Amino acid sequence: MTVTSPPAAEYELVIGGMTCASCAARVQARLNQVDGVTATVNIATERAHVIAAPQVSPADLVRAIETAGYAAELAAPPPPDGEVTADEAAVRRLRGRLIVALVFFVPLTDLSIVLSVFPWSRFPGWQWLLIALAAPVATWAAWPFHQAALRNARHLSSSMDTLVSLGILAACGWSVYAMFVLDRGRTAVSGLAELAHASGGGIYLEVAASVTTFLLAGRLYEARARRTAGQAIRDLAASGARDVCVLADDGTEHQVPAVSLRPGQRFVIRPGERIAADGEVLSGQSAVDRSMMTGESVPADAAAGDAVTAGTIALTGRLIVRAAKVGKDTQLAHLIAMVERAQAEKAGVQRLADRICAVFVPAVLACAAVTLAGWLLAGSPAEHAVSAALAVLIIACPCALGLATPAALVAASGRGAQLGIFIKGYQALESSRAIDTVVLDKTGTVTTGQMTLTGARPVPGTALDDLLWQAGSVEQASEHAVAAAVTAAARRSPVPLAQPEGFQALPGLGARGEVAGHEVIVGRDRLFADRGMSVPPDLAAWCRSREQAGDTTVLVAWEEKIRGALAVADTVKPSAPPAVAALHALGLRTILLTGDNAATAQAVAAAVGIGDRAVPARPTAASAGIGVDPADVISGALPAAKAQVIADLEAAGRCVAMVGDGVNDAPALAAARLGLALGSGTDVAICAADMILLRDDLQAVPDAIALARATFRTIRRNLAWAFCYNLLALPLAALGLLNPLIAAATMTLSSVFVVWNSLRLRRFAA
Repeated sequence: MTVTSPPAAEYELVIGGMTCASCAARVQARLNQVDGVTATVNIATERAHVIAAPQVSPADLVRAIETAGYAAELAAPPPPDGEVTADEAAVRRLRGRLIVALVFFVPLTDLSIVLSVFPWSRFPGWQWLLIALAAPVATWAAWPFHQAALRNARHLSSSMDTLVSLGILAACGWSVYAMFVLDRGRTAVSGLAELAHASGGGIYLEVAASVTTFLLAGRLYEARARRTAGQAIRDLAASGARDVCVLADDGTEHQVPAVSLRPGQRFVIRPGERIAADGEVLSGQSAVDRSMMTGESVPADAAAGDAVTAGTIALTGRLIVRAAKVGKDTQLAHLIAMVERAQAEKAGVQRLADRICAVFVPAVLACAAVTLAGWLLAGSPAEHAVSAALAVLIIACPCALGLATPAALVAASGRGAQLGIFIKGYQALESSRAIDTVVLDKTGTVTTGQMTLTGARPVPGTALDDLLWQAGSVEQASEHAVAAAVTAAARRSPVPLAQPEGFQALPGLGARGEVAGHEVIVGRDRLFADRGMSVPPDLAAWCRSREQAGDTTVLVAWEEKIRGALAVADTVKPSAPPAVAALHALGLRTILLTGDNAATAQAVAAAVGIGDRAVPARPTAASAGIGVDPADVISGALPAAKAQVIADLEAAGRCVAMVGDGVNDAPALAAARLGLALGSGTDVAICAADMILLRDDLQAVPDAIALARATFRTIRRNLAWAFCYNLLALPLAALGLLNPLIAAATMTLSSVFVVWNSLRLRRFAA
């Protein structure tokens, strides 16, 4: 007999205390040491995704993380609207510390430099004034760095925070010693030689303040990015229904919370309400807006026997639905899970400064210790030995490293805002350099997302204006997307539309009403066949040709005779063709990916210049024919299939950027190496993406990729300069050729260079 082992459990843990990539690596390694555990840790979201054997409990995982020196707890469900989240609280704390640091940093820097370089300007009590200005910055504002350094020390490890904390404390300690001991009674310096090489006379409090202020700014930027990433999940959860009207066996209706709905129960959906669960329609008819799940711009008609999904909206009629999947089993819940998993998979993309942190920090600490011991053993005075060691710590303090990324991001963000581009994080910049394929969603991205009239064909003897006036007079009473397009076109006529009498919506077929004393019918050909009206052959041929081009057609009849046909479609944005051409000019391949039908997808692709091969999407690459050389046009893709297409492309060796705007695009945006969301799209898509295109212009896509590449190059140069500066300056400091004051000055010049190099991005031209 075969014994089936229990399935592995999945847990999401919130990790507290991580500050850099080495922290995330330490937590991940500790979790993976537990038998039966496979874990990935995401420093960006401060979460760990764990797959654990049945014998491993959540408490075991929390204990393992705590032994590594970090806090942990199981991730809680998204909080109610208006409640402060942990990410929001972290942003507020960092913002408060940064404000305090800035308030004291500016006057401290000015005063410290003047009193250090021009000792004759010192006044009674000047030391206590400097200490009063520096203390709030070096203690309370810098407490996150000190706290992390203490935690690392307890576990015999180090991180960039260790170096920051030691640099701040050493600069402050030496400054106090210099002010009250070495400079006692000194009113002037004997010359430049003493200023350059003497142990005394140096005040380095502004060094501690600058390191604290700049790095707090970087931490605040990262915390805001984490808050935005969490907002994607909260917005997705908010897409579900909060309440549902349950239909009891005796026919009575009860309003209950959606979370209490159970499989097999019947519930009622009225026009305008969100469907609370995946299920089957038992009775009723309605047009259902499925755009958040499929991206289709035209609502689908649902009737008895049809399946409906949670989160979609009934537009026109009343439905009675039997719940099949509720809660975490719905497609919407799976969509949320896919976004969470895709975001967690980005943990492997780490910042360059953090990648060498494990080597850089211990090396600097060792260098400072060796410098101190070497000078003492050589017989030098203790003051000279301490000065040299302190110079090593100060000159290696990662001020330029801390500025390298935030300064470039600030400059790029400002220039990007002018170009209608918002860069959400460092990952977008790092990913942009390797992008070779751009996948474009259709509805709302390449197209406008709104139906418009694209053609009209009256039969001989019927005027075009009369055809539009009759159809528009009836359709103005309907909420259907096709009706809205017809009405908008008809209202452009100078003749006002008439109010229909006896209007009746015919779900799945069309609408009817009396206009100027006669019945007018607008709808599908089946509606007229049921009434015994035949479609003229030339008009039927015209409808078939328009539908093959991706349009939706409706017939118009009055006085028991078909008078013509109208075609509507989701039109291509004017900016789409030049944007696709610009992407091709950058050497990028473009793919159209949509939940719409094949004919519409093919027509849109041809209009914008994307290739002419098309296949239907499938859940797996094997059945979809994606393989190594996927089609340029992929249609019928639900959210899971879209994310799978991205995964298949990546598996085939391509580096993919995804451009979308809808909820249904969120998993693909999160799964892609680079996600770009249109600012006119849904909040969920915006939160799941790496870059936001603020202007409703597809030309922003090639502009965004070019700006991201330029920004990444700038960051690379900044980091290269910062590391090379340290490598060259450290030996000079260790040899005693630089006192702490000169070390602080050169460190400041290094930071100035980084800022100057970053500001060059403000002149970026797409």
